[in-house]
Amino acid sequence: MKFLLKNAKIYRNRAFESADIVVSDGRIADIVSAHPPIDGFTVLDLNQYFLFPGLVDVHVHLREPGFSYKETMESGTLAAARGGFTAVCAMPNLKPVPDNGEALAVSERRIAEGACVHVYPYGAITCGEAGRVLADLEAMAPRVVAFSDDGKGVQNDDMMREAMLRAKRLGKVIAAHCEDESLLGDSVWGGSPESEWKQVERDLKLVAETGCAYHVCHVSTKESVALLREAKRAGLDVTAETAPHYLLLTEDDRREEGRFKMNPPIRAKADREALREGLADGTIDMVATDHAPHSAEEKAGGAKAMNGVTGLETSFATLYTGLVKPGILTLETLLERMHTNPAKRFGIAKGIEIGAPADLTVFDLDAEWTVDEEKLVSKAKCTPFHGMKVSGECRLTMTEGKIVWQHMTEN
Repeated sequence: MKFLLKNAKIYRNRAFESADIVVSDGRIADIVSAHPPIDGFTVLDLNQYFLFPGLVDVHVHLREPGFSYKETMESGTLAAARGGFTAVCAMPNLKPVPDNGEALAVSERRIAEGACVHVYPYGAITCGEAGRVLADLEAMAPRVVAFSDDGKGVQNDDMMREAMLRAKRLGKVIAAHCEDESLLGDSVWGGSPESEWKQVERDLKLVAETGCAYHVCHVSTKESVALLREAKRAGLDVTAETAPHYLLLTEDDRREEGRFKMNPPIRAKADREALREGLADGTIDMVATDHAPHSAEEKAGGAKAMNGVTGLETSFATLYTGLVKPGILTLETLLERMHTNPAKRFGIAKGIEIGAPADLTVFDLDAEWTVDEEKLVSKAKCTPFHGMKVSGECRLTMTEGKIVWQHMTEN
């Protein structure tokens, strides 16, 4: 298909401009202030909606292969498209775990068969994510976005050191779920703050020793933010992410419901404020959803529920409503944290420029709606933001010039 996208407020070069975009053969062919109709092109009038480069989420669980009762490649990537994402990085806690080339090929086939947005797989750090033997990093390196044992922290110092050394030689990032299992504590809702930041502290020492490119997943504590800030001042090759629920909620918001059970848990107000400050000043480079779908049965039982909530469909709207509208963050900064920084760190997407793939999303920032878990397109109906009134609705998402989500309305 060929499209002429008219009357959009386009975000590029950290600024907005009113312009039309010509999309042809899956790429952006032209960007002009006002383009006349073109024979053979479908015209989409965007009504002065905001047009962003497709959002990038470097931390999702798509559950296939192995756990399609939780989510399928089709439902998970449609949820991504509905949320404005055109690129996601899929974690390796699958069956089979992608810890060698053959197992990785199973994941690659499911991506090729079912994904409607770009999906970049992670390879596991250790075999079976069991923490005992390093995975075949060399075989997977050309085909994965990075290495991670997400869901489990690598407990052995020597094993993490060796993983970092090998990842450095291969030019790959180590993305760490930081959790010291000896320091979890006794809270029914999840690990103690110390269980996170102590392993962040350990890993940063190993990064200084090995020179590895290192990324911290789902940062949730003020101590982790402080450690990361100091590491960046020291010039270490370190990036970090946090998730919308850590930026918007605290333990005071928790209810005895499975939709509030995730790992790490939502924490104290002081942690939330430190995360917001870190996101604003660049200590935390990006937002990732940690979209982690489960069945209704697995999410029953409050604190006894399995860890994980959905996030792809609600991420931008909740953050725009909770951070941008009150003036805590600018819209430009939010887009940098949801597109520019993750795309640059993991080398997986471009912005809006002539010749780039037409990976685009359109938002009506004035549209107000209420998060309703039953209306999610994800198979999992479990979000801590259920019932929240938000602004900012995705009207259209396009991947390589193909519309993969559309919900346009008349003026």
